[in-house]
Formats: sequence, C-alpha cells, structure tokens
Amino acid sequence: MTTPTDLLDPRVPWRVEGAFAPFVAAGALTAADVHVARRLGAMTGEDDARVLLAVALAVAALRAGSVCVDLADAPALVATEPVDVADARGHVATEPTDPAAPWSLVETGPDASVAPPGGQPRSLPWPALDGPDGWHAVVRRSVLVADGPDGPPDRPVRWVDGRVYLDRYWRDELVVRRDLHGRLVRLRVDVGALDSAAARLFPRPDDEHQRAAVRAAGTSRLTVLTGGPGTGKTTTVARLVAALQAVDGPGLRVALAAPTGKAAARLQESVNAEVARLSEADRAAVGPLTATTVHRLLGTRSGSTTRFRHDRHRRLPHDVVVVDESSMVSLPLMARVVDALRPDARLVLVGDPDQLASVEAGAVLGDLVAALPSGVVRLTVPHRYGTDLASLAEAVRRGDADATVALLRAGGPHVSFTATTGDVAAPSDLAGLRADLESAGRSLVRAAEAGDASAALEALGAHRLLLAHREGPAGVAHWAPLAESWVAAVTGGRADDAWSVGRPLLVTENDRTSGLFNGDTGVVVRDTGALGGGASAVGAAAVGSASVGSAHPGAGASGAGVDAGVVVAFGDPAAPHLVRPHRLPAVQPVHAMTVHRGQGSQFTRVTVLLPPASSPLLTRELLYTAVTRARESVHVIGSEAAVRAAVERPVRRASGLRHAL
Repeated sequence: MTTPTDLLDPRVPWRVEGAFAPFVAAGALTAADVHVARRLGAMTGEDDARVLLAVALAVAALRAGSVCVDLADAPALVATEPVDVADARGHVATEPTDPAAPWSLVETGPDASVAPPGGQPRSLPWPALDGPDGWHAVVRRSVLVADGPDGPPDRPVRWVDGRVYLDRYWRDELVVRRDLHGRLVRLRVDVGALDSAAARLFPRPDDEHQRAAVRAAGTSRLTVLTGGPGTGKTTTVARLVAALQAVDGPGLRVALAAPTGKAAARLQESVNAEVARLSEADRAAVGPLTATTVHRLLGTRSGSTTRFRHDRHRRLPHDVVVVDESSMVSLPLMARVVDALRPDARLVLVGDPDQLASVEAGAVLGDLVAALPSGVVRLTVPHRYGTDLASLAEAVRRGDADATVALLRAGGPHVSFTATTGDVAAPSDLAGLRADLESAGRSLVRAAEAGDASAALEALGAHRLLLAHREGPAGVAHWAPLAESWVAAVTGGRADDAWSVGRPLLVTENDRTSGLFNGDTGVVVRDTGALGGGASAVGAAAVGSASVGSAHPGAGASGAGVDAGVVVAFGDPAAPHLVRPHRLPAVQPVHAMTVHRGQGSQFTRVTVLLPPASSPLLTRELLYTAVTRARESVHVIGSEAAVRAAVERPVRRASGLRHAL
C-alpha cells in the first residue's frame, strides 16, 4: 500500500493518540471528530479528556443523523452502529502490534470493517457515568459546556438531561419544540360545518381516516398525516384543502412544499389531478395549486444555505402550509420553516416516518409521530400494489424478521427472493436480474429509437435496480457499469457514447431554466421531428452546456454539437418534457441508483440488491424504503442474514424532541 505524501491529500493519515485512540480504532469516532473536540477545548481552555470525548461523540452523532448524544446510551450505540467507513474518507483505525506505539489512522479500502473479527465490539474505556466526579458531572462543570436550558448562551456545547448537543442544534430543537407546542392548542371552529365538509369530500365508509385528517387540520394548527406509498396521502391533501376552504371561507392562502424539486413537482401534479376531480364549486374555491421546494418557499439568500428571506421577522403570508415528504426534512430546516410561519397559520406535515430519514441531522417526523398524543393521522390501506407486497412492506415496517423471511421465501405474484449463500451474489444468482435489465433495456431503446418519448418514459419507469451503497462491490459504482454493459450487449448501445439513444440519465443539480431538478430521471430519445402529443420542448436556442458524468471514459459532452438528432425526455409520459442536450444541467447515467436516490419515486418493478449483513447502511428503514419503491413487484437478492440484519436494525437517531413533546 502506498502512502500519499501531499499533506492536503484527504487520504493522508491523521494521528490520534492517547485516550481517544481506542475509540477511533473501534470506529466509534473518526480523527476529524477528535480534532473538532480538541479545537473547541483549546479555544475554551478545556483539557479534560472525558469532556472532549463527549464533544467528539456529539460531533460523530451529527454525522450519523442524530441531533445529540445521550451519554448513557453511547456504549450501546457504538457497539451496534459502527461508523460507515465510506463517510470517513476511506480511513479506519488499526491497532499497532506494539502496545506502546501510538494509534493512528491508515489508508484502507472503501469496504474495510470497523469491527474486529467476529463482529464483537471492542471493550472501550468508557468513563463512569454517575457520581460527583462522573462523566455527567465533569461535562456539566466544564467551561466548554452550557449546563441545562438556562446555561450561558455563549458556549458551543450544551448538556440537557444527559444529552450533549452542539449548541446550534439544541437551539434548533428548542425553536421546533416551542413552536409545535403552541400549535397544538385546540381551535374554536364550527365542528358541524367541518364534519359536513369532511363527509361530502370523503363519502365512502372506509374513508374514516381521511375524515379524521380533515377534523384534525380544522381544529389544530398542526396536523401530521402519515402512511405508506399508495395510501392516498396526496389525495387527502387536496380534499383537506378543499374542506378548509369551505369552513374558513374562500381566499385561504395555501402553500405546498417538499424538500426537493422533484418531490415538489410530483406533489403539484398529484394534488392538482385530484383537485380536477372535485365538484365545480370546490375546484373554484381551491383553484390550481403550485408547489415549490422548502428552500424556495422560505426564500434562499445568495451565498447562504441556512439563512432565508422569511423568518420570525418577516413571516410567510400563507394561512396553510403543507410540507410533503417531511420525513426528509432535517431538524435545522424544520426550525427555519416554523420560524417563518405566522403563529395563526396551519402546518400540515405529510410523509412516511418509516422511510429513510433526512440526510442531515434529525428525525422530526418520526419524533412527532412517536410523541404527539393527538393530531397524527395514519392512512393504512394501500391502493397501489398487491396483497403480498403490502404484507412484506408491513412485516419489514413492524420489525418482524421471521415474517419478512417467510414472505420472501414463499414468494407470490408481486414478491420474489433470490437467497444468496454468501455475502457476494454468485453469477447464477444474477440471472433474473440480468433478464429484467435486458428486457427493460430493450423496451427502452426500442421506444427511444422510434422517437416515442411517452413510451420511452413508460419503459424508464418499468424497472429499477436499487442498492444501499454508492461505492464498493455492493455499490452503484460497481453495478451501474455492469448493468449498462448487459443492456448494451443486447441493444447494440455504446457505453462510451454519452447521448446513445435509450440511455437513462439522472439530473444531479437543480436548474430553473430547464425546469429540471436534482433527482429527475430522463432518457435520450431520437428526435424524429414528430415529438408532439402534448410534449413541451426546451432548447430552441443554444445556451449553456450539458455535463454528463459517467464511470466510463469519453462520456462527457458539451455544446450544441451534441444535439444532432436527439432530445432528452423527462417527466410524465402523458406530457413529456423534452430538453435539448446542450440545455441540460449536470447529469449522469442511471442504470442503478441508491435507495436514498430512489426515495420519493416509484417504479413498476424493483430489484433490491442487498449488501452483506455487516454493512452499517443496512437498516430497517432502508429495506422498507426499497421495497415500497415498487408499484407492482419487488425482487430481493441477498442472504437471509442480510434480510434479518436489516429488519432487526432500526435507525436510532438521538434527539430530545420526542421527550420534550
């Protein structure tokens, strides 16, 4: 193994010595966590290793999605949730053969294990928790730490009820808690009129939960609407808005928002499609609704991702704000949302708390569902997929590993399982996956070559390969090129041609000019000059250039010369959105994607390729999210051990929000 010599190279080992070394070696901390803690200690004159360990653990917790670290739970969390080495820049601690030698980080591969052989956690020198000189006591006395909610406001770390926060995140949690507490007050409304509107808009006997959502939104300034895919959440949102318009009177100002541009576009499309089914009077009252991203709703400021035009000093003008896919909203962003809401505005949070939470810290939706005594309505009846698929999703959701394995092994018209004998799938395990990819690829290329954008988009959504990792043998970086080569072998496509007809593309940045958003998927289509049928076109003039990322050389292209004979189709197959290649934002091929990338989308058929059972990314939420991306059928490839590991490993995100509520 070669050692890089450039000190600015992120692969250069960072030395970690002394009391922190065992924690870095075990994967509980990275060297970066330690250096942040030491730097804060140096700034305040704090050198007690126990205090700095607590701070380093709080920094590490943020990287894992927690808002804080509960010192009492820290040993258990470290034993069960090792640091994902892919997030640690490919470094992992190793123990020197000489016990007296210093500990240090060394360069490793992307899939190195942070646990010792056999998967047993190291015995770590945890400080004693209680007593006058215990861990809690020394942290609370530290000049680095504000003790309790009323502690000094100028300290970077805060201790509250045994939890250690970086102060910024405690303040965000406080903002959310105080605002939501205020919104739980019951409103004085005409309950008879509200129930009448609910009964008119949801007349079926099995619409009981939808009617409950209307009553909750009408009588409280906070409503949480949850449910799995296909349970009718967006349908309920549209009719809920109509009910509020009927009770509160016309002119109610409603904002629809979602964490991503892709999710916002889908929300707007779905809600307005449901509004179109309402009576003429309700349609006139509600009118067409526009959805936007949460960031754009708040008003982004140039050069800042955390400050917005709308805040507590300049409130949003809306009477009702609906946030879809709110499981993906982090604590800091939710704090900015509630800061910007008028105190008398209604907030409706919509999402599935059992899916993957936000990439950043916090699990606000999950905390609310767990904590709120009222105002939470869960829709439970799936209308979109078969009984066996619904049963599988429910078994995963409730954490029943035996039932999950039994349902997978039993199979059915909507569920299939290829059980691998080891961590790595054998060639014989991949026959079904290859057949699915080749079949979907043929249909996609056939429609794209014919210049049929609608059929090409239908084919694009017919099948998707989902993985847990981006890198490594179980990641997208390995499987996407392999999938592309399989498809190219039966379609005659060229992996080195960025604009090969039938090539699926993923947008990786937002672009208002083209109307495309990070996460949108499209397909390169032959431009026959007859792409009508309601399609919208972008790119009559040559401005800008496309950037195509690929694992293969020669994939990049730019300029109007790439437009010869092709366009790229996005959006709804019923009304394709066509963009010339030179007008595209950054894109990359998408023959496979991570489950995180697939969140918020659905496909007719889904293949889930599981990583080894030891993967720290393999969780209940990841498997549930992957399975529920399928509209009709799911094929799971992996070992039974990996399935059980996923179902039995729920994500644990520490926060004080659910305790406070």
